[in-house]
Amino acid sequence: MACPESEPSEFFRAREGLLLEAGRLGPVLDLACGYGRHSLAAARLGLPVLALDRDEKALRTLQGAAPHLLQCVRADLEAGSVIPVAPNSCGAVLVFRFLFRPLARAIVEALRPGGLLLYETFTSHQRNLGQGPRNPAFLLEPNELPRLFGTLQLIAYEEVVVRTPRPAALARLVARRRANAQTA
Repeated sequence: MACPESEPSEFFRAREGLLLEAGRLGPVLDLACGYGRHSLAAARLGLPVLALDRDEKALRTLQGAAPHLLQCVRADLEAGSVIPVAPNSCGAVLVFRFLFRPLARAIVEALRPGGLLLYETFTSHQRNLGQGPRNPAFLLEPNELPRLFGTLQLIAYEEVVVRTPRPAALARLVARRRANAQTA
């Protein structure tokens, strides 16, 4: 049996249909992918995936697990406010359990018009759970995520506490770049 942390989140699984639609527009970009649980899940759906992280060991492991399913790129997303992809090139962007606020604009710009953003990360309520990140730089305030991506068309947003695989206070956003968005 697979480790629960290696399985994609229930939030991802519930949006697979939307992700398949968005994948027709361009590749799926998984930011700060780590060992790639969401990259692998998207690739297994038949989508082209670009997995991006700064951890070389994690990327080597991921590439070894699926050498023909995805492309891995090493980049430190916290080194600035850019993402090493062409503007308007991604059908979808995935962000799970990662927060670096200066990237919000670059995330939007990476999406093609009509492209999908799936974003799930910790809220400030995580501190009450006694584990996980405690640094405010890595925790969203209430309703902050929709404000960070206010130029996108909001499809769904929630703030929840999940109990498995480990207790986590999470913000979950599904949004789409407007079809009439200006292209670069």
